[in-house]
Amino acid sequence: MFSNINMNKFHIKGVVQLSLAKFEVFSTVVELGSLTKAGEALGLSQSAVSHAITSLESEWGFSILNRGRSGVQLTSNGERILTYVREMLKWNEDMVQEIANINGLEIGTVRIGTFSSVSIHWLPEMMKIFHEHHPSIEIELLEGDYDDIERWISTGAVDFGFVSLPTSPYFEVIPLKKDQMLCILPDDHPLADQKEVSFDMIKDEPLIKSKKGSDNDLARILKENKVTPNVRFELIDDHAIISMVENGMGISILPEMILHWVPDNVRKLTLEGENYRTIGIAATSFKTLAPATKKFIDYLKSWLGESSDLDTV
Repeated sequence: MFSNINMNKFHIKGVVQLSLAKFEVFSTVVELGSLTKAGEALGLSQSAVSHAITSLESEWGFSILNRGRSGVQLTSNGERILTYVREMLKWNEDMVQEIANINGLEIGTVRIGTFSSVSIHWLPEMMKIFHEHHPSIEIELLEGDYDDIERWISTGAVDFGFVSLPTSPYFEVIPLKKDQMLCILPDDHPLADQKEVSFDMIKDEPLIKSKKGSDNDLARILKENKVTPNVRFELIDDHAIISMVENGMGISILPEMILHWVPDNVRKLTLEGENYRTIGIAATSFKTLAPATKKFIDYLKSWLGESSDLDTV
C-alpha cells in the first residue's frame, strides 16, 4: 500500500510525462509574447495554441499565462515552471542530436541571442557559409539588447548569446573581439579637425546615447574616466543616433563596428586612452551544449580567426 508521499511522487511523475509538443507551445508563446505569433511560428491555429496552454493549466492546476490586449504575460507560477520546461525541451533536443550523431547524421537547431551590430556585420556571411557545410542544422536568432540577451541565456530561451564583457558572473564566456569605442560629431563641429579627443574636451557636449540595456559599454568608459554625461537624447536605433549627430543635435560615442559606414559629414575621432568593448559569447555551460551548437561555436571561432579585418582577442 502506498503512503501519501509515495502517491504524491507517483502523481508528479505522471504530470511530467506530458506531451513535449505542449511544452514547445508554452515556450514559444512566452518567447514571442503572443498566441497568434506562436501559432504562425509553429504552423498551428490560434485555437490549437490556446487549447495546448489551457490543457497544461488544467493538468497542472494553476494558471501559467495572463492574457490581455497587450499580449500574454507569465504568471508567477508560470515563471517558476518555465525554466524546467525549457530544460526538458533542451535535453530532448540534445538527445535527438546525439542519436543522429551516433548514426552519422547532422541535425539540430542552434538558438542564438544577438545584438544588431553582430547581426549586421558577422552573422549573414557566417550563417551562409555554415549552412553550405551543414544544411541540416537550423539557426534561430533572437535579437535584443545586452539585458535581453542575458535574460534569454538565463532562462534557456537561447543556447548561447553574443554579449559585451563583462557579463553575468553566472555565465561561462568566450571573448571574441575588441571593438574600439569612437567619438562621432558633425564635420562643422569645432573639434572636427582633431585626430584624437580627450574626455575633458567633450565632457560638457550634449550627448546622444543608446537606451538603457544597450549603453553598458558607454556607461563603463564614462565611469572609468570620471565623466558625468550631458545627455540630450536616448535612442534605441544606432542609425537614428548617427542621424542626430549628422544634423548637429549633439555628439555620440559608439563602437567602431556600428560605425562601419557613416555619412561624409560625420567625423569619427579616436578617444584618448584604451577604450573598447569586448564582444564575446556566453552560455550557462558550454560543456552541456548540444552537438549542433558546439559545431557552430567551433565554426564561429574559426571564421573570426580567418577574418583579417577583425581585431580578435
